[in-house]
Amino acid sequence: MKKLPLVISACLAGRCCRYDGSSALLSCLNALDEVFELIALCPEQLGGLPTPRSCAELVNRRVLTKEGLDLTEPFVEGSRKALALARAQGCSIALLMERSPSCGSTCVYDGTFSGTLIEGEGVFANLLREQGFTLYTPKTIDALMKANTVSYGSEHR
Repeated sequence: MKKLPLVISACLAGRCCRYDGSSALLSCLNALDEVFELIALCPEQLGGLPTPRSCAELVNRRVLTKEGLDLTEPFVEGSRKALALARAQGCSIALLMERSPSCGSTCVYDGTFSGTLIEGEGVFANLLREQGFTLYTPKTIDALMKANTVSYGSEHR
């Protein structure tokens, strides 16, 4: 049976691609894999950034490290590449890591490197939303499952 394609932040799928070289593996990954064709993407790596790498936050619409290095272009380029891969797989929904300057879809760090969160979107999340994707977070997985198993058909579970 064909599964509905779902873009997922690669770190949520267990890949050690976060800035510090860790992952954020979801405990429900197997349940998601039963329903969806998981398309694990890391826009930061697709943009050519190494892992591990310096921590970065959004500052005045730019992606900067604490040391002031501007990483905006690799973030934008990686987001474009990730979008192209998502489209090639027929995706229109995504499950993204919150707080990330790439994937944060409801909140991101405020740019002070103090751990303070604000409402906002990362570069990749913003691009996906502009392109009509429906975005989910680890906190909204129940809504993702409900919306997409009902609309896609329970026979695909």
